[in-house]
Amino acid sequence: MKTLRTSRSIKLNLKEFFTRPLHAVYFDQPKFWYFREMTNLTSNSRTARTMLNKVPEVTLFFWLIKIMATTVGETFADYLNETLGFGLSKTSVLMTVLLLVALAVQFITRKYIPVSYWLTVVLISVVGTLITDNLTDNLGLPLQTATIIFAIALAVVFAIWFASEKTLSIHSIVTTRREIFYWLAILFTFALGTAAGDLFSETYQLGYGLSALIFGALIAVVAIARFGFKASEVTTFWAAYILTRPLGASIGDYMSQSKDDSGIGLGTTTTSAIFLVLIVILVGYLAVTRADATEKKLGETAN
Repeated sequence: MKTLRTSRSIKLNLKEFFTRPLHAVYFDQPKFWYFREMTNLTSNSRTARTMLNKVPEVTLFFWLIKIMATTVGETFADYLNETLGFGLSKTSVLMTVLLLVALAVQFITRKYIPVSYWLTVVLISVVGTLITDNLTDNLGLPLQTATIIFAIALAVVFAIWFASEKTLSIHSIVTTRREIFYWLAILFTFALGTAAGDLFSETYQLGYGLSALIFGALIAVVAIARFGFKASEVTTFWAAYILTRPLGASIGDYMSQSKDDSGIGLGTTTTSAIFLVLIVILVGYLAVTRADATEKKLGETAN
């Protein structure tokens, strides 16, 4: 077996910087996480349907697409609901049906496929936004209450997931049960992020620009905790994942809303189109190169 190279013994070029796992870029630690997580499978999971890891490696590409997907989730929901005049109820039904179809395709596949995965993320971002909008707009639930409810729901998902699988790591989404937990957690992170973002920008009247700066600063704190103080990889990942939702939503609202509403007035159509095109370009690149495929990383490690 070849000796693994560490981040201090090599010079990273631009491609490596974007496609290597972030922990491998900043730390001298061998990538034994996959083997470690595989040994954490419970006896029940060993009898379940196993597959290659179904989620991408966490690279800068991952976070760029994730933030843009959350932005689209905010603006595209508003585009269907308000610009096209579908209304909140019809938009919710339509996007939920599309999400269920995308999830069915995602569950059928046995490995990470960039187009299928990121389409599901975009759709679940839209649905997560609509869930919050339905609770607050149709049912009149205060944003503070909605934020607390989704925080509790997410904590319950994490608790059941950990009790069942003994890990919350996304590096080992290799059974159908773990994938169900994963997508449930993703759904509630989007709903929670939407509620928290609206709470800051609208209820607390901080505005979209300032809200984006606040959530961006919080993400920076999480990054410092991870890369500066070696905080838990799993904990900091999920913290950043939750925070990127209100960040993306605030950016989307800032770009799409009128100047009278503290935005720059691009509109939901233009804003959605800009980020959808960027997502398509990046996902197309990843589909061709497989640069973020975890099975590729595993093969490189094992050589």
